[in-house]
Amino acid sequence: MTLARIKKGDEVIVLIGKEAGKKGVVRQVMPRKGTALVQDINISKRHFKPGRARQAGIVDVEQPIHLSNLALADPRSGKPTRVRARTLANGRKVRIAIASGEQMARE
Repeated sequence: MTLARIKKGDEVIVLIGKEAGKKGVVRQVMPRKGTALVQDINISKRHFKPGRARQAGIVDVEQPIHLSNLALADPRSGKPTRVRARTLANGRKVRIAIASGEQMARE
């Protein structure tokens, strides 16, 4: 079993692009496409026709960002960090921030 680098609910920092340096929370990860939706990041305008589920007009929609352009925020400093997987004594795998050595809060 592999351990995912970025999961839903993680706080991430955008590394590259027009949104570089901004922080956000991951709403959805699409591992097959290698992308993620981040709250209030990479917003574009979409024109929608009227339908049952939504109202017509111009709507702001979050667009996916490639996972290579995202880095997890270090729990201690808040700066971008990479993660390693470590197995605890009870056999559970956890993610450890390389920069601070702390366990990632959300598992």
